[in-house]
Amino acid sequence: MGVRSSLRSTRAALAAALVAGACGRGGGDGQGGAAGKGGAGGREPVPVDVARATAKDVPTRLAAVGSVQAFETVSIRPLVTGAVVRVFFREGEAVRGGRPLFQIDPSPYQATLAQARGALERARQQTANAHADLARYANLVQKGYVTTQQYDTARATARALDADVAGSEAAVRRAELDLRNCRIASPIEGRTGAVLVQVGNVVQANQAGPLVVIARIRPISVAFAVPAASTAALRAGVGHMAVVADVAGGTREGTLAFVNNTVDPAAGTILAKATFPNEDEALWPGAYVDVHVVLGVRRGAVVAPAAAVVSGPQGPFVWVVKDDGTVEQRPVKVAQADAREAVLAAGLSPGEAVVTDGQLALVPGARVVARGGASGAAPGAGGGGAGGAPQAHDGGDAARVQGRRP
Repeated sequence: MGVRSSLRSTRAALAAALVAGACGRGGGDGQGGAAGKGGAGGREPVPVDVARATAKDVPTRLAAVGSVQAFETVSIRPLVTGAVVRVFFREGEAVRGGRPLFQIDPSPYQATLAQARGALERARQQTANAHADLARYANLVQKGYVTTQQYDTARATARALDADVAGSEAAVRRAELDLRNCRIASPIEGRTGAVLVQVGNVVQANQAGPLVVIARIRPISVAFAVPAASTAALRAGVGHMAVVADVAGGTREGTLAFVNNTVDPAAGTILAKATFPNEDEALWPGAYVDVHVVLGVRRGAVVAPAAAVVSGPQGPFVWVVKDDGTVEQRPVKVAQADAREAVLAAGLSPGEAVVTDGQLALVPGARVVARGGASGAAPGAGGGGAGGAPQAHDGGDAARVQGRRP
């Protein structure tokens, strides 16, 4: 019984000490209690970043993910058989149309050409002799010295030799063509890939594997799929509608060049292509880029920083800073957005201040203060303080602002 009484006495003493401590912290020493704290309901103001919504003309854009493709691609294959004796370019080098690329050993084709020319000369001599005989037989048959059959035979021989001359001429042209094909030139302007056949290798005419692949990347194409509902707008813009691609260090602008003639029924999209000048080669074949098709311009649109828009269970919303320094949660309708700014179709007016950072600590009616520490006039109030809203900069981008702590 003595031990239990001692435990009860100890617990009672601890409870009394806790109550006394709480009363001391909230008593009349002027350091605690609701009277000594700033903000509504005895809560400290929440430090946030604030920016103002603005009204400006904003392009109406259709976003998509595009695949960069070479404007033209050519696989270089030999048209004659022989050994590669020279390569005229370096791997990855930019070449112009007509630039020599490979040299195949021309010796066998030079010999073939010489042989064809000799055969042609022999056929021409024989033809000349046959035509001379035909002329003589024509005179003799009129005088009755030769029969008509002999004349017809001479004429047939001359015609046959004429055909031999034509065949020999064709053989010469073919031999000349094969000799020219021993030197392979680039058919387009572009950038070479890896050299797939080195000097000393024997290549075959029309072989399956290419010697090198050349891709034209100035200009360059970007293919992308967009919802089929935009087909009519895209078709009307082929040849002049602007398309913007996001690349490292900025954006590049091109022109809509192609809209496919068939909608993909499974995905509900249609394929389109845009052409970019790509003079600085910022776009590279095989890469994926974000593209935006500029469908038009939205005049006087309400724009807020993208960081101000929060996704909630009921849809997107923003925290609006009122003139008394408190915030309210307001649902908005986002017409379009990117990484920097959001275009709002409803819910916000130009000039209203919104919170761009620190939203996680907010509740409706909470008092806020701008991060920083320098003084600034609050909208609708005489100055910064517990009773005024933090100052917000005008502009579409999220801006950190300066205010005074109460």
